[in-house]
Formats: sequence, structure tokens, C-alpha cells
Amino acid sequence: MSRLPRGLAGRMIGFYAVRDLIPLYAVYSLLFRDHGVSTGQVSTLLVIWSITAFVMEVPSGAWADAVSRRSLLILSSSLHAVGFALWMVVPSYAGFTAGFVCWGTSSALMSGTFEALLYDELAAHGATPSYARLMGWANSLSMVANLVGTVLAAPLFHLGGYGLVGWASVGVASLQGLLAVSLPGAPRIADVEDVDDGRTPDVGDGLAGRYVTMLRCGLSEAMRQRTVRHAVLITALLLSFMVYDEYFALVAREKGAATQTVPILVGLTVAGQAIGTALAGRTARLSRRVIAGALGVAAALIAVGMAEGRWLGFLAIGVGYGITANAVIVAEARFQDAISGPARATVTSVTGLLSESFSVMVYAAFALGSPWVAVSTMAIALTAPMVVVATLLPRWLPAARHNEPEPAPNHDFGAEVSGGDSVGPGASPAAAGRGSSSQR
Repeated sequence: MSRLPRGLAGRMIGFYAVRDLIPLYAVYSLLFRDHGVSTGQVSTLLVIWSITAFVMEVPSGAWADAVSRRSLLILSSSLHAVGFALWMVVPSYAGFTAGFVCWGTSSALMSGTFEALLYDELAAHGATPSYARLMGWANSLSMVANLVGTVLAAPLFHLGGYGLVGWASVGVASLQGLLAVSLPGAPRIADVEDVDDGRTPDVGDGLAGRYVTMLRCGLSEAMRQRTVRHAVLITALLLSFMVYDEYFALVAREKGAATQTVPILVGLTVAGQAIGTALAGRTARLSRRVIAGALGVAAALIAVGMAEGRWLGFLAIGVGYGITANAVIVAEARFQDAISGPARATVTSVTGLLSESFSVMVYAAFALGSPWVAVSTMAIALTAPMVVVATLLPRWLPAARHNEPEPAPNHDFGAEVSGGDSVGPGASPAAAGRGSSSQR
């Protein structure tokens, strides 16, 4: 394995983690209410935010495969900052709406783009086994950054009200943009010039043609190549389990915890998640059966913890949630290994789109069941899908490289790479250089 360039890991992790160092996250709902926005209108704002990110997810992934990924990450950070600035300059329902559209677009531009840039950069240096470790630490530190930003909101608000909190958040988002400028731009493992399947009408060699080609290739690989399709589904399902934390505070309150105790109990689950993701580099090569067994144990711990609902219960939830978060990072790393076509960001965005869809199903289940059953009972019931995924995982999750035999590859997508010269994820830096005509 080649050594990574000096400072690469720090820049990558720093860019990812700073995204959550936003003090405004802790108080933006209060900002809306204090400027005359009703609770119902706040809900509509959140819907607009979600729909924007949902609609833009896959199209933005195709753009990340057609143009400079680094430039899209700079644009993502800029839109993040502009969204918060709009809230400060135009503190009204219209301004908040515009800000959420910017934020949703920003999130979609970063989703898939960052993962693809990181993986291809590691591939250029023969260091793809480091992907799980770096993404694990990036996720772990982003949670720490979120906690720091939340804590900072209190003194900032005391000193300067919403204005200081908001403009500090604009500054942090701008800092992420500066970090994006410093990110590398290694050649892609495979590029649009490699695609020639003879089935698609000529769409031209311009930007629009590149975009259509990448969109088609990404969707084709995600749907038609069995190994990738299974990896997309298993990763998206695992990601959807990470929305259970939205209900942890309600479970704590339901079980009798005092309001001042609830943040500490929920903090145990955040700590578990941070530890779990930080350890992803150590667990990245575990067998699929071991990971499946661990996920089953995690489901049991979360269910028991939900039933108990006090200190020991939330400790169990924290351990279970940490195991689940670890499995997410490992699955994402193996999913990236499985991608062989040129549209890495597009395929990754398909995973993001599906995970959002599965997450909506979780929210809908809680919404439909809550009038009749306790929140903790609903949460316990929703650990059942985790057990189902654990049974699928040994067959659907790609094996760790050089560790387990992979099932025979499905070559449906192979025809999409001209002459059979697909440059796979394990290609040498020299082979990866074939994509140098597309600077990120």
C-alpha cells in the first residue's frame, strides 16, 4: 500500500467534520418561531428541505461524475453558507424557505460527491483499504463537532442573540468551503471516455452529453449489476436504521426520565455511535457472518434498552447503536469497492436516495402507530427489520478484499466499458490515470 500524501487524511476528515460545527442547528426552530412562523409552517419548511434534498440527490451525483467533484464540494459549502445568511438577512417564512432550498441542494451536492472523491483519491495512491478508517473517523468527529456546535450556541446567543449564532454559522460553512479548495483532485478510476456500449444514441461530447452518460451509467450499474445492487440495498437499509435516534428522547421521557436527564441519556447513544464509527477501520475486514451476528446483537440490545428505558437501558442502546453505526461504515466501504464503472458518485447517490426513502417509511410507521401504542413499543417493533437485514447481510454485503471469496461477478455492466478494459477499484495508480482528462 502506498503512503498517503502528507495532510490528506486531515484535510478530508476536517472538511467532512466541520459540516456539523454549526451553532444554528441547536436553535433554528426557535428562530423561526420567534419571527412569527407557526408550528405548522415549521413543518412545511422541513418538508421543503427534505423534498429538495430528495429530488436533487441522484441528479447531483451525476453532475459529480461529469464535472469537477472538488468544485461541487466548494459550491455545496457556499450554498450552505448562503442558506444561513438568508435566514439572517430575510428572517421571514419566504427567507427561511429559500434558505432551506439552499441547504437541501447543498446536502445533495455533497452526498455521494465526497465519498467518490475520497475513494478515487485513495485508489490513486493504492490505499483504498484506508477508506473505512477515514470515513469512520470523519463520521465520529462530525458527531463531536455537532456536540461542540450545540454547546457553543448558548454563549453565542447570550452575547449576540440569533444574529451572532447565525453569522457564526455562516462563518463555519465558509470555512468548510476553504477546506474544500484544499482538497485533492486525483484522476478517477474510470471515466466517461471509457463508456461505449453501443446501445445509447449519441448525446454529444459536451457537458450535457457527459451528464446524460454518467446518469445512465450510474443508474445502470446500481440496478443491473447484482453485487452492486445488493450492496446499494443493504447499505441503504443500514443507513435508515440510524434515524431511530430521533425518538430516543421521547422514549426517555416516556419511561419517566426528568427533562434535565434526557440529554445525558441521549448523549450515551451519541457516544456509542461516535465510538462505533471510529472503530470502523479495525472492523473493516471482519467476515460477513460476524458482521451479521453483531447486527443481530445490536438489534437485541436496542430492543432491550428501549424496554428498560433508564440508565442501563440507554447504555445498552448506545452499545447497539454503536455496532449499527460501525456496520454502516463497513458496508459503505465495501459498497465503494464493488463499484467498477465511471459513475461512482451517481451510484452512491442512489444509495442516499433509497436510504431517505426507507427513513420516510420509519417515520411513517411511528406516525401511524403512535396513537395506539407507546413510542418505546414502536421502537422495539422496528428492530425487527434489523434482524431481517442481518439475515440478508451474509449474502448481500460484498466480502472484504483478500479476506473472503466473492460470489461470481455479474457482468451485465461490463458491456458498458469499451473493449472490456474496465479499470476496477483495485487498479494501480497508473491505470487509474486513464481518467485524467476529467479534472475534479
